[in-house]
Amino acid sequence: MKPVLLVDFGSTNTKVTAVDVERCEILGTAAAYTTVETDINHGLHDAIKILEQTTGPLEYEERYACSSAAGGLKMISIGLVPELTAQAAKEASLGAGAKVWKTYSFNLTKGDMKEIEAYHPDIILLTGGTDGGNTECILYNAKMLSELSYDCPIVLAGNRCAVDECQEILEGRTTYICENVMPRLGELNIEPTQKQIREVFLNRIVQGKGLSKASDLVSGIIMPTPSAMLTAMELLSDGWEEHQGIGELVGVDLGGATTDVYSIAEGSPANMATVMKGIQEPYAKRSVEGDIGMRYSVQGILEAVGDRRLARIAGVNRQKVAGLVEYLATHTNYIPDNEEMEKMDFALACGAVETAVARHAGSLEQVYTPCGLTYLQSGKDLRRVKYVVVTGGALIHAKHTEEIAKYALYKESTPGSLRPENAEILIDRKYILAAMGLLSQHYPEAALEIMKKEIAYYGHQE
Repeated sequence: MKPVLLVDFGSTNTKVTAVDVERCEILGTAAAYTTVETDINHGLHDAIKILEQTTGPLEYEERYACSSAAGGLKMISIGLVPELTAQAAKEASLGAGAKVWKTYSFNLTKGDMKEIEAYHPDIILLTGGTDGGNTECILYNAKMLSELSYDCPIVLAGNRCAVDECQEILEGRTTYICENVMPRLGELNIEPTQKQIREVFLNRIVQGKGLSKASDLVSGIIMPTPSAMLTAMELLSDGWEEHQGIGELVGVDLGGATTDVYSIAEGSPANMATVMKGIQEPYAKRSVEGDIGMRYSVQGILEAVGDRRLARIAGVNRQKVAGLVEYLATHTNYIPDNEEMEKMDFALACGAVETAVARHAGSLEQVYTPCGLTYLQSGKDLRRVKYVVVTGGALIHAKHTEEIAKYALYKESTPGSLRPENAEILIDRKYILAAMGLLSQHYPEAALEIMKKEIAYYGHQE
């Protein structure tokens, strides 16, 4: 046996997973409260004690960790045109595991700068212009950012003809130059920027969150948790070398504050009559719905879905919906203990999944041209995706997980939404996806085998 410990320092809980990489088996999982406000080691020790009730004492040969503790990596992105470089900047940020608070376009205003100061991001991504294109906007925004009251790391990933001058304008501040996120019109190049953002997280942000205190117990914080999740989704979908994955998928991680959605799929138009509008989105895409969550952001579900529909799904009186939602918003640790609240929680989870996946997926609209009927596609067409993989405490511990997950699927009532049509539901019952993303950095074959066994195979058996 070769035991490896995988740790996820979450905002609320520290989750630990013990695996035997030789036999490709999960030895046990456990969680305890994240003690980020004191010493993060305390929460980790507590989680390991709980884990040992299942596994017994183990001598781990290796220990790796990821983190979203203290809210993860707070970020803003700045681009030129909303539909192009600003969107490219957002895709790069989200794919790196950041929590993108806002994306700005065009020239920053004094009001924008006040917002940025108040939000106090951990990192700023400054882009704008294709290579050889517009330089005025990115240079202007660099001058505005040079007046920030603190040294926020700034990643420069815009027009290559302007980034050196931007760095000169920002002299004395922490800056990193990357390749342009959109070197040519409509062409994404986000991987170099994603890599740089992750490095900033590891080298600087982890120190600020106090995670360096855990260095005696783990070999290092390898990546942000959302980045580990995306890595796991890619591995499960694509496979590793001669080991096959399960094919294109959509992943949904429903939490108390946000709902993260992942898609590992081409998402290209289904037929020749469809024309792409805007940029071609990345094959591996992540989106974060910061206003959609089961407790801290539960009001956002009500606003998105409406009290009438929530009442219909839950089977409760419409007049009660607002009050029940308000109770959940103010009692964030509450676990439903009566039938009415269980029904409400179920309806909210259904609404959260439906809303988040609809926002993540592309859309299709009909346009009449002189040549006849044409379809315009924005975003990714996910209708042909084979699987929907669901995770997150609000889903995996629910009584009707599969029924909730089906709200991610295409509905005839919204024909313009390009959500999966006939996908099979797979459930991350043991909450191991982030751990497998971590494990894949050193043992990709073992991570893939465990996911296929625990998620894909288990899902087929249900």
